[in-house]
Amino acid sequence: MVDVTDASFQTDVIERSHQIVVIVDLWATWCEPCKTLGPLLEAGVERRAGQMELAKVEVDTSPMTAEMFQVQSIPAVYALKDGIVIDGFVGSRPEAEIEAFLDRVAPNEADALAALGDEGSLRRALAIDNAHVLATTKLAELLLARDEPDEALSVIARVPENAELHNLAARARLMKADVDLSTTSITTALEALLDVVHGDEGARKEYLDLLEALGPENLETARYRKALTSRLF
Repeated sequence: MVDVTDASFQTDVIERSHQIVVIVDLWATWCEPCKTLGPLLEAGVERRAGQMELAKVEVDTSPMTAEMFQVQSIPAVYALKDGIVIDGFVGSRPEAEIEAFLDRVAPNEADALAALGDEGSLRRALAIDNAHVLATTKLAELLLARDEPDEALSVIARVPENAELHNLAARARLMKADVDLSTTSITTALEALLDVVHGDEGARKEYLDLLEALGPENLETARYRKALTSRLF
C-alpha cells in the first residue's frame, strides 16, 4: 500500500499501472464509511500480492486527483491498468462485493496476451474477452498503422469508448474519408468546414473528428472549438 498525493499520482498510479493493476482508494479522515471499507480493501489487495497494489488518496489533501476522478462522494474506488480505469465503485460495500470486484480486475489470461502486444496475441485475447480494453486499443492502433480503418472501427465498437479509443475512432473515420491527418491539413479542413457546420450534421461530425485528431495538446484545438461554438450558437 502507498499513500499518494497530487504530486506523486503520475508516478505511483499512472506509470505504475503499466506494470501492475493499481487500486485507487479515494477517502478522507472524516468519512465514516471509508473507515469500514479501507481495511477490507487493504486485506483483499494484500491477499492478491503480486497481482495488484493499493494507492490511498486523501481527497482533502489531493484535490487535483479528486477532481480528475470527478469525485462527488466517498469512498470511491477505481482499478487502473495501463493508465486506464477498468472498473470501480462508489460508496461502502460488503466484503463479498469487494472480493468480487478485486477478482474482476485481477490479471487473467486475456491480460497476459494483451501485454504481449503482437497481433496474434491481441486477437487471442479478444477471443477470450471481446471487450478487453487494452487488447482492443492495441489492435486498433495496429490496424490504423496498416491503413485498415474499417476493421479498426469494428474492433472499437465492441467496447465502451474511453478517451484513447475515442481518439482512435475519430482517426479511423477520417482515414476512411481519405483525410490527410497532418496538422496543416487538419487545420485547413477545419477552416473550410466552419462555413458549413451550421445545419450540416455530417460536416459537424467531421469537424469534431478533426478536433479529436488534432488533440487537446495542440494550441489550435481550443481556438477551433470556440469557433465551432460561435457558429452553432
